[in-house]
Amino acid sequence: MRIIWRLLAFLRPFWGWVVLSVILSAATFFAGIGLLGTSADLIARAALQPGIAALQVSIVGVRFFGISRAVLRYLERLVSHSVNFRLLAQLRVWFYKRLEPLSPARLQDYRSGDVLQRAIGDIETLENFYVRVLAPPLSAILITAGMGWFVGQVDWRLGLVLAGGLLAGGAGISLLAFWIGQKAGAAYVQDRAQLNAEMVSVIQGITDLVAYSQELIVKQRVEHLLEVTSRSQRRLVLGNGLVNGLMVALTNLTLVLVLWFAIPLVEGGALEGYRLAVLAVLTLASFEAVNSLPQAAQLLRGNVESAARLFELSDQTPAVVEPVCPVKVPESQTPRLSINHLTFRYADRSMPTLNDISLSLTPPKKIAIVGESGAGKSTIIQLLLRYWEYEKGEILLNGVDYKNLDSRDIRRFFGVVSATPYLFSATLRQNLLIARPDADKQQLLTIIERVGLKNWLDSLPNGLDTWVGEHGKLMSGGERQRLAAGRALLSNAPFILLDEPTSGLDSLSELQLMQTLFNLFRERSILWVTHRLIDMEQMDEIIVLQAGQVIERGKHNRLLAAGGIYAGLWQGQQRIFWD
Repeated sequence: MRIIWRLLAFLRPFWGWVVLSVILSAATFFAGIGLLGTSADLIARAALQPGIAALQVSIVGVRFFGISRAVLRYLERLVSHSVNFRLLAQLRVWFYKRLEPLSPARLQDYRSGDVLQRAIGDIETLENFYVRVLAPPLSAILITAGMGWFVGQVDWRLGLVLAGGLLAGGAGISLLAFWIGQKAGAAYVQDRAQLNAEMVSVIQGITDLVAYSQELIVKQRVEHLLEVTSRSQRRLVLGNGLVNGLMVALTNLTLVLVLWFAIPLVEGGALEGYRLAVLAVLTLASFEAVNSLPQAAQLLRGNVESAARLFELSDQTPAVVEPVCPVKVPESQTPRLSINHLTFRYADRSMPTLNDISLSLTPPKKIAIVGESGAGKSTIIQLLLRYWEYEKGEILLNGVDYKNLDSRDIRRFFGVVSATPYLFSATLRQNLLIARPDADKQQLLTIIERVGLKNWLDSLPNGLDTWVGEHGKLMSGGERQRLAAGRALLSNAPFILLDEPTSGLDSLSELQLMQTLFNLFRERSILWVTHRLIDMEQMDEIIVLQAGQVIERGKHNRLLAAGGIYAGLWQGQQRIFWD
């Protein structure tokens, strides 16, 4: 129930429209019942060949209810679907806002396909909740009470039988449907989520799967998940068939009981004979209001499970809790970044990843952090970008502690060129505008030229409006890295973070890219994380990390002369390079 109440909370801004939707829905059902009832009355009475005057009321009723039903149905669908679409849009925006602070720290334990299924599939599933689960039961209550009273005017037993049949169908069979869908609905949601997550994973890695001839194994795994999902879906369908059959049986049983009590009234002269047809049609028409309730009840468990999956992810506490009253970063002509005695440990590890790290950056100072893989180099960049909360020490930006600043305000000061920059499946222009949405065409062309991509741009069929492919797959590795450098340059950020930017490039391309980066960011501060010791002479300071601790620091020539860890790494890489 707690999950249902949370879902209903999203309706608060739309309560007026929801009430209007319920009223229009009930009015539509009443108009439909009135149309069939007056039609039956007109046909039955006309068979007795009375005068035309005796049929005038029925003729007018058919016209009135026919027109009003069409108008009311249109208005009901317009209002209900408008509310539903607005609700789902609000839910998507809410989920994204809750998801964004969780990235990347809290999302690294989830498969990308699973997160995608929650953001798209589970939210779409909730359309059933708002359209079929919420308003129709309220409309059915009004129909049950109204038709029970109306038919009861003929004889109280008739009204009681009709109301009892509608109640048994709307409540009794709906409870049975909910019980049937209790297990199958939850299982189907989970099985579908696993299947979708696996499909996303397979599609993303299909090139490697083909390269290693693993298509058959993957095909068998997908087929197994598909069969599991199909079984869950079949259980739902079988349950739905049983519920529909029971609803048809109940409708006809109610009709038989109504006629059972009405026929003696005709025989006793208390009811005109042609009214039997009217009562029969009214009984059948009244069940239109409750026919959809069992199916909605059967799907309710799946709706709740989808909502639970959304809330399970959105309720997680972000790794970084933003300050209630953040301080504005002070303006400064020379931005200052200081890390003082910083210690950090991942939650699943017993030993600190970083231990007592200190450094200071002011433009145009350039620092390289080197060391073996797993030494904690990239963790420093993630902490600077405020992806994780540190335990001890402090990070100061223009003299203000990070913990007093808004993360979005902090990130304005950083441009990032990572080992695997993410390029969206969009145009070249759109991928650049991420760094500065208000940049004009001339600024973009200048950036393209400065990062050495002008000749490449001139060869493109649509220039800046050329699609770069999924994740930029239509570009080479070096072109992607240069485009990432263009983003950082376009951002005008004073601090540039280079996280293994030459990873995957050949030696010549590596040297060319680093020379380009140093030229581009000559007037800015650079924090370069790398295990490749090239162009170290250009660094103002080199920090050597081992197991999260600083074991050496200084300029390139001094570290070589010291003959320590750095000198050994440099000499080893030089031998490999020349060999």
